[in-house]
Order: sequence, then C-alpha cells, then structure tokens
Amino acid sequence: MICVTLQNRSIEEIFDALENNVPAIQMAEIRLDRCPLDEEEISDLFSSSDTPLIATCRVACDGSGTWEEAEAKLQAAIEAGAAFIDLEIEAPKEMGKRLRRSCSEYGTRMIRSCHFFEGTPSIEELRETAEKCRKFGGEISKIAVSANSEEEVSRVLSLYDDFEEGRLVAFAMGEAGRSSRLDCLRLGAPFTYAALNSEEAAAPGQWPYAEMMDTCHLVPHRHQEPLQMPASKSFAQRAIIAEALADCHSESSEESLLSGYTPCEDSENARNVADLLKQKDVPAQIHVGESGLLTRLMIPIVAALQSRGKCPAMVEITGGGTLLARPLKGATEIMARFGTILRPLSDQTGEIKVPLSVQGPLLPGKVDISGKDGSQLISGLLMALPLLQGDSVIHVHDPKSIPYMFITIDVLKKFGIKIGSEMEGDEEFMETQDWGLCTGITFKIKGGQEYKPACFSIEGDWSAAANFLVTGAVFGKVQLKGLDTTSLQADISIMDILMDAGASLSQEEDSGIITAQRAPLRAFDTDLNNCPDLFPIVSVLAAFCGGVSHILGFKRLAGKESDRGKAIIDTLTKMGVMAYSEGDLLTVEGHSLESRILNGTLLRGGEYTSYHDHRMAMALTVASLGADGPVVIDDTACVAKSFPVFFDTWAKVQP
Repeated sequence: MICVTLQNRSIEEIFDALENNVPAIQMAEIRLDRCPLDEEEISDLFSSSDTPLIATCRVACDGSGTWEEAEAKLQAAIEAGAAFIDLEIEAPKEMGKRLRRSCSEYGTRMIRSCHFFEGTPSIEELRETAEKCRKFGGEISKIAVSANSEEEVSRVLSLYDDFEEGRLVAFAMGEAGRSSRLDCLRLGAPFTYAALNSEEAAAPGQWPYAEMMDTCHLVPHRHQEPLQMPASKSFAQRAIIAEALADCHSESSEESLLSGYTPCEDSENARNVADLLKQKDVPAQIHVGESGLLTRLMIPIVAALQSRGKCPAMVEITGGGTLLARPLKGATEIMARFGTILRPLSDQTGEIKVPLSVQGPLLPGKVDISGKDGSQLISGLLMALPLLQGDSVIHVHDPKSIPYMFITIDVLKKFGIKIGSEMEGDEEFMETQDWGLCTGITFKIKGGQEYKPACFSIEGDWSAAANFLVTGAVFGKVQLKGLDTTSLQADISIMDILMDAGASLSQEEDSGIITAQRAPLRAFDTDLNNCPDLFPIVSVLAAFCGGVSHILGFKRLAGKESDRGKAIIDTLTKMGVMAYSEGDLLTVEGHSLESRILNGTLLRGGEYTSYHDHRMAMALTVASLGADGPVVIDDTACVAKSFPVFFDTWAKVQP
C-alpha cells in the first residue's frame, strides 16, 4: 500500500483530497500535529472516511505540543475508527499502555515508531530499537533514518531479515534513501509513505503519490455504484420446500409469498421439486439436479410423506452433473436410525450416491447422530420430523456447519413449525457462544405440526458476496447491497476474516450498503469448518496477505462439487503460490499485491480448470486481477449453479 501524508490542511481540505484526488488515495496518514483540527473534527474525519487512515501526532520528532495533547487527539481518532495510530517510542510508558488498551478495545492497529534525524545508527542499535517498538505494543514497527550513503540505506533495509512480512516499515530519509521508500514494499513492508504532490513532502526524499503509483503499476479497481447480490440459495431452497409443504398440507386458503428471489440452478431445481410435492399424488421419481442440499432435504421429507401415505412406498431420487459422483456420507446409517432404508439404483461402491431409492416410513424417536459429515441431512430431518405424529429428539455430536441448521429452524419458524434447541460446550463456549467451540446440539421436535403459509423475504447471499468483498479488499474498492449483517448465514464469516486480515470494511447506516476497500493486509488464522464454501475465495485472499495464513476445515472439502481441497492446492501451486495441507489444516504463504508487483511474483496467468465447480470458477476470476497475464477458465458456465449473473456483475468491477 502507498500511504499519502496529509498535513497543514483543514478538515474540508482533507476530505477534498480523500474524495477527489487523481489517482484516488488508497491510504492516508493524518498529521494531527500539523493539521488544525479539534477533537470534534478529528472524530468526524475518522468516522466518516472509508479510506484507511493513520492518526499521527508527533511530539518528540517535531518538538511541538505536549504528550497530553497528543494522547487526547490519538484517543479521539481511535474511538472514531482510525485504522492505525502511530505513537513514537519516546512517549511516556503509561500513555502507551492506555492507548494500547484503547486500540485493543476499538480494533485499531498500533504503530510504534522511531526516527533518527541525525544519521543512521549501528545495526545493533537499529535492531534494538525495532525490537523495542515491537515489545511496547507495535503491531507494526516503524524505523526511519537519515542516510547519506548506500551502505547506510542497506543497513536499515537489513532489518527486514528480522521481521515477518507486514510487521515492519523501515526506510531511509534524504535523497540517498529515496529508493528505499519503494524497496521497503518489495522487502515486505505493509505500506510506505508518499507526499500528495512534490510541494508537500513531509520529509526529505518522499515521493509524490502519482509517481509512486505509476512506478508500482498500480491501477486500483474502484466500482462506485453498489452491486446487487443475489438471493441466498441456502434460504431460498429451504423456503421453497417449506412453502410447498404448507401449500399441500395446510387447510388455509392463504398463499405463501416469497420475495427477494433470484433464480439459480439449485433454487430452480427446488422449485421443480416443490411443484411435484404439491401434486395430489407425489410421483415415484424426484429429480434434484446437481444440488446436494436438495438431495439431503428430500430424503427425510419423502420418508415422512411415505409415513403419511402421501408418497409411493418407494421413491427414486435422481440427479445429474457432479452430484452423481459425490458420496452422501453417513446418510444410510442416519436414516436407518429413523427406520428409513436407502438403496443405490446403480452399481456403487463405498458410500451411497445419487441415484438412490428411499423406502420409508420415517419414524419418530430419540436418536444420537454424528454431525461430522455436515448439516444438510440434519436440516432435512428438522423439516420432516414435525410432520410425524410422535415427538422426536435429535442429539447431534461433533456438529459441523452449525449455522445452516439454525437457518433451517429460522425458516421453519416463519412457516409455523417450532423446534427447540440446546447447544453444549465447555466453559469458554458458554462465555463466548462461539459456534466453533460447540460440542453438541439437542433438537426437540414436537410431532403433529403443520406447515402454514407465510410471507418470507429471502435475504442476499453472503457466499456470492465474499468474492466481491475480497476483490475490494485486495484490489481497490467495491460496494455491495442486498445483504443482512445480522444474517445466520455461515458465510457472513467473511466479514470477520477480512477484518482479521486488516481489510477496511464499513456499512452505511441508512442504506445498508457495505464497502470493502484496500488496506494493508496481514496473514490470518481462521476455522472454516462451519463455512467450507468460503475456502476457494479465502485461499485467494491468503495469497495476497503478507505472511503465512492457516485455514482449518480442509477435510470438509472432498465431497463438494469437486475435490475442492485438491483443486485449491493444485490451482494455487500452478499460480506460483506456496500452499499445502496437513490433516485438517490448509497453509498458504502470501505476499502483498505491491510486493508481488515489485518482485515479479504476480500469480501466473494461463489456462486453468474450474473443475466444473462454481466456487472455484468465481475464485479464479478474482485471482485473475492479480495475475501477470490472462487467466483462461475452461468452464465458467458452472457459476449458474448459484450465481447465473456473476459475470454480468463482475463486468461492472472495472479499473
């Protein structure tokens, strides 16, 4: 990233620079010691701007002002949402502690800095100072020296050998050190500093912003009009089937109304199945297309309808595409616990797959089952068991994809079905309610319930949004609409992941529009066991985050539209990214976009396969923005499974 230093400006002039400069400012340092801003104006500035801002208020360097005044201004910036504060290492120790606590509370990253204006110290003193900055709260250590020779410049740049990528900003001031302001990005600095123009340099040797942008060949992608996200197929498919059950079993003359629907192959297949359920005689064969969710919903629902005499005693479930090769892990054993028999309709070895036959009845009861193979069949049981006369209790141990079970309960509630639930875990889970720490869930399902017509608004899809949010965070700026930030969708976790990686995210209070904008990105650790669909795009994000990222949940990927884990590793490796798995952990070694540009390590363009997997196709498209040449994907039509207009929407994201 290139950070523009803004000084000696009023708040109006600062806003004008942030909003109207060409090229657009990626990131800015606001010199609060040199800008005539009071605390109210500081709050307004740092709370209003989408651009990542550093609040800097020098005392030791400039010899003006007091530490008390600096602390008040920095505290105001933190509370207003500053991305970073820069605190000199000379600041009083107690002041540093107070500001560190505030940074932790408000999510601001702390830079501890030291400037050597009289020359370049020994390497020992430089190392000691950099380590002191780190020890006293600096997530990023900043070291700036005055240099008069190439040897002195090399001395300060050698500090990068001692730091992880993204944790150090070290450069030399003066004309001798001019090149170091760009070299630091090549060596792993998360950002460097530039002047808005040649007349406003904050220190000797500082480049004008436009010149540095041009040298880095950076063309930020900024789409100013908000992009509409499609309907969540997780909600849509459940609501469509629930609406069908209400229509065919309710005595009410009312009709359901589903609003916010946008078509995709999986949801259209759900509509086709819903039409079959509404018939007086449900046919003996149901085609689910390529949808694994629809398959697992229909198995228990068909068995429940067989129990009620609404379905033939034997129903075939057929499908197509990659679904035919994807095993339904654990389905035979789980359904047998409820008295339902699943049989293959073709020669199959190992786990049962589609096509298959379902032979009910579905019986109520108290059953303990494993959730290690996912939530979809459990969601089907939650939809089916209320239709039976007897009550049921399901205890799920080792639950995965937990949010999707609660999406099911949320949808069912709208259609008049009530299900009780109780989650289990250790003391940490009880305190945090972190789904990743949940060890078991008990669902209590009363029998004899009836689906009732409902008006249901289908919310926007966070799975689709993740691709565009990562695009904005890595390559420029993107705005999205149609999303609910209180959603139960598991893939809303992309927001937390991006924030952990240091991305700039904001939401307009009135419109709900979400903005993702570039900021210095750092390596991250995350657990995707509850949201495995994020793996492809999160892996691409990791490739552009400085350092080594670790992503848990890798074992969940084998049964997706492709062997998604292998597809991710093979694709990233071909692109020149170090990626490997150990057990359930995927490790990705990343570098910032600027580092890749300056070191000639952009992702490799060329011909790639999507493995006929919609999520791989979308992730590859995002990755192509950081490639050294065109990325040609063999099958892009597969995006129709979840987001048919993906490429029409993508075309609006332009440099």
